[in-house]
Amino acid sequence: MDVHDKLDDLSALVENARAMPMSASCVVNRGHVLDLLDEVRALLPDSLAQADDVLADREDLLAAARGEAEQIILEAKGHARELVGEHEIYRAAVAEADAVRADADAEASRMRRETDDYVDAKLANFEVALHKTIAAVQKGRDKIRGRHDFDELGGPVDDTPLPG
Repeated sequence: MDVHDKLDDLSALVENARAMPMSASCVVNRGHVLDLLDEVRALLPDSLAQADDVLADREDLLAAARGEAEQIILEAKGHARELVGEHEIYRAAVAEADAVRADADAEASRMRRETDDYVDAKLANFEVALHKTIAAVQKGRDKIRGRHDFDELGGPVDDTPLPG
């Protein structure tokens, strides 16, 4: 199971909890909720490790693209040296090498952007999941706090101002 599955379980637990009469509050098993939250915490390092792997793959792809670009440039330089005697051919080789380098740089930039976008999307999903979890926990704490206030006051209190 991944973090999203555990968060779905937590959401289902709250959604399916027994409702309090005449209230938006519900009753959930504290131990079960805390267990699910512990499981989410345990899964988070795995999700972070996956994000690190994606970043590492990005660097490998960029390194391979740079290596390929350098190899192409070296081949173009060697070819250009062979043709030094013929001025027009030499200029064409230099222009081609520049174009290949520009293409390789553009491809590396494109790959970097795509990788960054992918990682950003994964991190954004992770951020959303964390925000939902935090909001669910805060709601639960607010509900518990509200119950304690209710119990301390001895039951419902009518806060309606008196006329006059």
